[in-house]
Amino acid sequence: QVQLVESGGGLVQAGGSLRLSCAASGDTVSRLYMGWFRQDPGKEREFVATINWNGAYTNHAESVKGRFFISKDNAKNTVYLQMHSLKFEDTAVYYCAARRTTYSGTYNLPSQYDYWGQGTQVTVSS
Repeated sequence: QVQLVESGGGLVQAGGSLRLSCAASGDTVSRLYMGWFRQDPGKEREFVATINWNGAYTNHAESVKGRFFISKDNAKNTVYLQMHSLKFEDTAVYYCAARRTTYSGTYNLPSQYDYWGQGTQVTVSS
């Protein structure tokens, strides 16, 4: 069983920065395709960023491109989401997700993921 635990959420002022962490257990991130998603009440879960098994390929949503950066540390079995220039509309519960890796493909849909963390709240004050 793969378990994912997010941390690093909290309250931050608009324009500030925050780094989210996702610690994986039960498997190594080098064998997983990882993603960050976010969700506000009443809204569908939204793709934020993804990273492939070796970190060579990343994908970021247009709404966060240039501000958010996904990365990973295989030695720590952890995936990160570094967030800069935060806006009020970035407020959401952020979820870490993982799918069993494949040899090719990009996965931006929640339904394509096998494992999910509990989420961490990010609140940006205006």
